[in-house]
Amino acid sequence: MKFIKRLFIFSLICIFLGVTTIFGFYLYVKPELPDVATLKDVKLQTPMQVYSQDGKLIAQFGEKRRIPLRLDQMPKELVDAFIATEDSRFYEHYGFDPIGIARAAVAVLVSGSASQGASTITQQLARNFFLTNEKKIMRKVKEIFIAVHIEQLLTKDEILELYLNKIYLGYRSYGVGAAAQVYFGKEVKDLTLGEMAMIAGLPKAPSTMNPIYSLKRATKRRNVVLARMLSEKYISQEQYEEAKDEPLIAQYHGAEVELNAPYVAELARAWMVQKYGDDVYTSGKKVYTTVDSHLQAAANHAAVTNLLNYDQRHGYRGAIKQVWKEGDTPWDIDKIDDYLTDQPTYGELYPAVVTQVDDQTATVEIKRQGTHVIAWENMNWARRFITDDRQGPLPTTAKEIVSVGDQIWVQPITDEKEQTALDETSDEETTSSRRTQYETWKLSQVPNANTAFVAMNPENGAVKALVGGFNFVHNKFNRATQSVRQVGSSIKPFIYSAAIDSGMTLATLINDAPINQWDKSQGTAWRPQNSPPTYGGPTRIRIGLAQSKNVMAVRVLRAIGLDKTRHYLTRFGFDLDKLPRSETIALGAGSLTPVKLAQGYSVFANGGYYVEHFYIDHIEGPFGNMEYQAHPKVICRDDCQQNQETHGGFIEQDADTETQPTEYAPQVISEQNAFLVREMMNSNIWGGGDWSHKTGWNGTGWRAQVLHRRDIGGKTGTTNDSKDAWYNGFGPDIVATAWVGFDDHSRNLGRTSPNPNIEHGISGAEAGAKTAQPAWIDFMKQALANVEPQSKQIPDGIVRVRIDRATGLLTNKLDYTSMFEYFINGTQPKDYVSDGVSDNIYTTPAGGDGLF
Repeated sequence: MKFIKRLFIFSLICIFLGVTTIFGFYLYVKPELPDVATLKDVKLQTPMQVYSQDGKLIAQFGEKRRIPLRLDQMPKELVDAFIATEDSRFYEHYGFDPIGIARAAVAVLVSGSASQGASTITQQLARNFFLTNEKKIMRKVKEIFIAVHIEQLLTKDEILELYLNKIYLGYRSYGVGAAAQVYFGKEVKDLTLGEMAMIAGLPKAPSTMNPIYSLKRATKRRNVVLARMLSEKYISQEQYEEAKDEPLIAQYHGAEVELNAPYVAELARAWMVQKYGDDVYTSGKKVYTTVDSHLQAAANHAAVTNLLNYDQRHGYRGAIKQVWKEGDTPWDIDKIDDYLTDQPTYGELYPAVVTQVDDQTATVEIKRQGTHVIAWENMNWARRFITDDRQGPLPTTAKEIVSVGDQIWVQPITDEKEQTALDETSDEETTSSRRTQYETWKLSQVPNANTAFVAMNPENGAVKALVGGFNFVHNKFNRATQSVRQVGSSIKPFIYSAAIDSGMTLATLINDAPINQWDKSQGTAWRPQNSPPTYGGPTRIRIGLAQSKNVMAVRVLRAIGLDKTRHYLTRFGFDLDKLPRSETIALGAGSLTPVKLAQGYSVFANGGYYVEHFYIDHIEGPFGNMEYQAHPKVICRDDCQQNQETHGGFIEQDADTETQPTEYAPQVISEQNAFLVREMMNSNIWGGGDWSHKTGWNGTGWRAQVLHRRDIGGKTGTTNDSKDAWYNGFGPDIVATAWVGFDDHSRNLGRTSPNPNIEHGISGAEAGAKTAQPAWIDFMKQALANVEPQSKQIPDGIVRVRIDRATGLLTNKLDYTSMFEYFINGTQPKDYVSDGVSDNIYTTPAGGDGLF
């Protein structure tokens, strides 16, 4: 009894000392303990994602990959796997497990170091949020106290949900949602039992036990997890055997980008950082842009294909380098593949090494595509590039083009389905793990020139597609928004709009004749010329714009007045300081970005309203709550209070702000003026006259007739020496601008001689119609494919009268010498043409203004 009594007293003393020690530890570390109440409102560091308006992922920004999930969105087997492996008594303890601690203490006594952990899931959560991974006694003490606090604050399910979303699982993946995507390219609901077990085994050593680093160690660890699940009766013996025999197939999966729009993604990223700061990278916000995935894919294909066609008709510049020279020992396939792995891929262009050259074929090893033979018809375009204006003779053998050991660029020849997939996702970093295997290839090269393409909705300014250059990986400079280039004849619709505003009509005659003006300050004569240098004498304004007559544009400018015209152009959003105070402005000496030019053309397309372009439609928080909604200014064509500001824009409205009154886009030109300019741009494509009587004529944009639509219009643009080539135009609810040029402003686009080995080859001097318009046409084929043709909508205040084609005066004739023309009511001609009109076309009534 004395022994029992002493043992009891000793036990009480030990308990007292233990409790006192624990309480002392608590008082000691209490000032250093964090406020675990923050877990109630925790914001997990989740990447920002950028989407198209229709929900296609464009980009993901942020170092940590995380896909937050609710516990009820996670498969029960996955949750069971973590509990069985990491904390089998999770639902029984109060934050720490005394048995586990005792086991770890024994390990310390035996080994002399903290070789085993005893952390529960709650303790791991505490460490992940508030502590480090250092193996020290004081860290463990803090961990236990924090875990107890967490258990008092949160339910078990809340703890488990936070843990499974927070834990690091290798390869920048945090949480089970991201791990499922990174290793298997799946959502968690689609994982097999074996895959779930592999993920549940990762917390022990995520960097070395994952299947990408070591398939053997990952498989072994997976089997341990399955054994624990079997032991805890979470799975049956049959399930265990089946999952254990399941082959573990894993590879790195990048973010599942569904749409290739990197220039748009960068615009969205910069906009978000400016609005929210650098914390946006871990905010989990979802940015929905205004881009339409179908239109963006069409723009990608149209712009890049057109640029490659331009580049290839100017000749082949040769291999990038020779990886081995003639006489050296050829590389084996493994060495070539290792070398190619380090070379970039630019969208459709893959690096390749030539391994064999026959008479009219070349065998190449292509990055991630294996060995292929390039047939003669897929390389015979490659005559030698000499200068931008000169090309060598057509090749007759493959050896004139490539040599063994050459590193070259090749391009897949695809069918329509394959091309669509390639256009949607052609970014090296996001698609490297899932590239399609192509069968047929052609020789290609990285173009020296570059391109930009913009499409927008003229009703509200929403940018529907944007291409900032040949390839974002190759060059991140966004030519659509940052490149200020001379616009050439693209400016003429705005000049002619000013003319209509000043009282001219589509039937007004302007003298299409050479100008020879002496410049006293320069000591030279200014002689603007038409291109081509042909002149037709007195010509109606409709024809002058459609055929882009330079001298007519200058005379129109003179009639209006230079200063008046410059200020008129600011109605379209153009900066006055970008518009030179010189008559050369009529020929396009002013400079604009492609997106600003497209914005200006939107005024004509929408009936005269200024709408400012924008890229961000709305923003959602990580759990789907609306945080921002763009409210573009509204075009009001009915009886409503108009905003009379000179320039429009759009309202940035956060979700938590009070609803603001509707603001209306300002009308900067009349609906009738916009209609008449659209008429001239329609003639740029469809021309006019009577071909059967040899009076028919085409506008400079006649190639767009292949679209077989009368509800479109546009305008070519070419600058001096063809340094910039443009095409701008509209269709139902869409405006698009295409640009091609060199980043080096001193370099012109040149000219080419005919190449019979290029299908539908273009030759001669490069210009807007040849160099930029093909991209516009290809885009419009897709953009308008499912859009019903629209009938012409004639606004109030427009009348249609029959005029004489030659004089623009009224006529009673019904033959090919007459036509119907549109006028703003009150501006139509009052006089009829008579048979007694003088044959001298330069004669004007006394006191008249002449033909400018």
